[in-house]
Amino acid sequence: MAKLKRNSLPTPVAEDASLRIRAAWLYYNQGLTQKEVSDRLGVSRGTVIRILAEAVERGDVQIRINEAEAACVDLAVRLEAALGLDEAIVAPVADGDATKAVGLALGQFLSDAVVGGMTIGVGWGRTLMASIPALRPARHENVRVVSLLGGIVEARTGNPLEFSWRLASQVGADCYLMVAPAIVDSTTTKRRLIEKCGLDRLFEMAAALDLAVVSVGDIGLRSTSLAAGMIAPEELKELVTLGAVADVLSNFLDKDGQSVPHSLNRRVMSVDLEAIRRAGHVLIATGGAHRAGAIRAAIRRIGCNTLITDESAARALLAMRS
Repeated sequence: MAKLKRNSLPTPVAEDASLRIRAAWLYYNQGLTQKEVSDRLGVSRGTVIRILAEAVERGDVQIRINEAEAACVDLAVRLEAALGLDEAIVAPVADGDATKAVGLALGQFLSDAVVGGMTIGVGWGRTLMASIPALRPARHENVRVVSLLGGIVEARTGNPLEFSWRLASQVGADCYLMVAPAIVDSTTTKRRLIEKCGLDRLFEMAAALDLAVVSVGDIGLRSTSLAAGMIAPEELKELVTLGAVADVLSNFLDKDGQSVPHSLNRRVMSVDLEAIRRAGHVLIATGGAHRAGAIRAAIRRIGCNTLITDESAARALLAMRS
């Protein structure tokens, strides 16, 4: 797996404080060469030289690196080493809202990462929806956005399909929606919907994704699936009893990333998690210290190239490694 190259930057390179601080941290604090910094950040070596010079001129590099971004950069570098990631992005949380902070970081990432010809598979959740305000509209040729999970009949806090078409409209992509309930009544219904109702084409596209973008939920009273009315409180108790700690596309996983033996996992209208694992680049975006166990389980099951999270989740994940 390789780090996903960015197509462009949201501001002129020299003015991108986050990129400038990260480059300075890797070069001056971690001792990486300019070529290694270039590879790590997905920009040219010439760009690295320019932003390092700019960091010195702006006073970011003095006796120590500016504290405003340094803590998050340090956590990101440590996460990359601990979890074997190509890239970690740790968002600072100023007002306690990890969902908003991680979502905005995701929007900035996607604005630079989407290029022509991509097939992008997307999940759903509050974090992914929070990325919409940070997306810069930019049309690309031959981009396809594929929803990886069905929807819900009664949309209270949001519909799984909404993020798919919102992202597609921002980047000028063709959108392929999984027009089906997220969870159906039987495996027979699931099979017939795929084979007889045109969803087989969507599953075929999802088997060759260039980029998969998913969020991760924990199993508890704050569970997104519970809040959305997709599962009942009794089912939540059953999942907890079976050892479920994570929700990835309404697939419920134990701490080792294995699907728990519950009928919900056989009835969910989602792309198979093994297809997600085979995507060219897997991006997980979620925050909150209470989700650290869920994030780790998700990485064990579907892998992860880029993790976008917040400070509290990053520290909790690192603590789990010690």
